[in-house]
Amino acid sequence: MSPRTRELGFLIPAALVGLLGTASVANAQSRTLGSGALTIVGVVIGLFVLMHIALRLRTPFADPYLLPIVATITALGMVTLYRINPVLAREQVLWLGVATAVFIVVLACLPDHHVFEQYRYLCGLAAVALLVITMIFGTDISGAKLWIRLPGGQSLQPSELTKILLVLFLAGYLRDKRELLAVPTRRIAGIALPPVAVLGPVLLLVGACLGVLGLLNDFGTPLLYFGVFISMLYIASGRGSYVVASLTCLVVGALAIWAVIPHVHTRVDAWLHPFSDAQGQGYQIVQSLYALANAGLIGPGWGQGFLIGPNGNYVVPVLDTDFIFTAYAAELGFIGAMALLCLFVVLVARGLTIAAQAPDGYSKLLAAGLATTLGLQGFVIIGGIVRVIPLTGVTLPFMSYGGSSVVTNFAIIAMLLIISHRSRAPFRPRVPRALRANAQQQIDSLDG
Repeated sequence: MSPRTRELGFLIPAALVGLLGTASVANAQSRTLGSGALTIVGVVIGLFVLMHIALRLRTPFADPYLLPIVATITALGMVTLYRINPVLAREQVLWLGVATAVFIVVLACLPDHHVFEQYRYLCGLAAVALLVITMIFGTDISGAKLWIRLPGGQSLQPSELTKILLVLFLAGYLRDKRELLAVPTRRIAGIALPPVAVLGPVLLLVGACLGVLGLLNDFGTPLLYFGVFISMLYIASGRGSYVVASLTCLVVGALAIWAVIPHVHTRVDAWLHPFSDAQGQGYQIVQSLYALANAGLIGPGWGQGFLIGPNGNYVVPVLDTDFIFTAYAAELGFIGAMALLCLFVVLVARGLTIAAQAPDGYSKLLAAGLATTLGLQGFVIIGGIVRVIPLTGVTLPFMSYGGSSVVTNFAIIAMLLIISHRSRAPFRPRVPRALRANAQQQIDSLDG
């Protein structure tokens, strides 16, 4: 069985999840499973079929499990959004259509991902430039200045694209300096460190990104960026001492930010003592914890949880974006939540498997960085919801409502599949056209 045929078979359960979930919500809320709901399901299925066809044409040897996993997570997110507000589900379908177009364009226009290696510094500077543009033209929403308003009431979040550019830069730079990173020449407090000149450019650029994000009053995205940096540095060097040094810097920097910036101090207090101000700063997390606890082991089922009050307001604020995991787990319970977490774990595992199978260092670092980005983003938001870490405002990949996140995450999946295809495809040496023509002429002359 070919990889694409296997992929098509695994897409069928994802389609059933979307169809049965939508039907369950409609039945629980006494809605008619009319043309509107069926159109949403049909369009989403059609979009993933288009992605499958594009993969069959452009990357026939790519990993067969990545797209079905993403399709299942997307189906769970679409059903949850339909349960919260059918209008949001319809709008999300439009963004999914844009993401599908981007997915296909990446497959069609990026036959070789190594092209980014020679433009690594340009990618790094573009990452900083996007954040600076956001700082100048961005709009403050919920205390963070991360969005740029577009005509028509829509908004764009450049930091989502920045995470891809940052991974492209780190993969190219660390691939170029991996020998120097693996052989440190200096010890500080017993920790072996490389020459400052080796990590100087990457520290400067990552520090610039984190500094600009600090000015934008966002501290969830810097945590994601720094986590990606640490993981890629460890993969490139294989030395745990760099991880220890980086985590030490992270803790010291976090304590300094906590002491200086009131917004962060408030977030940490709400994390440590949410019930001391349950109607104020701790309201979001307290309501979320109540919703999760009320779900129990198996949950009441889709459409039957207490998520929307009699006045039409969300019981948990920003339920469709930051707290969509709460909306999902409040209706499918602990077992449903663990199933979703397992899907994310398998998604990251497939990405790291692609990295392990890649034939060259740049491909390994790029695939590992992209997979780690998805995993850390999921950890940051779910960890904040269940109080493992302070609550941040990043989105849950493939589930949260919003266009920027959906589009960039599907671009990440397309790049992972391109790397996988090039790693698994049989070797076919390219012969210049002139040599082929000359050889054909000689064969024809012999035949004559």
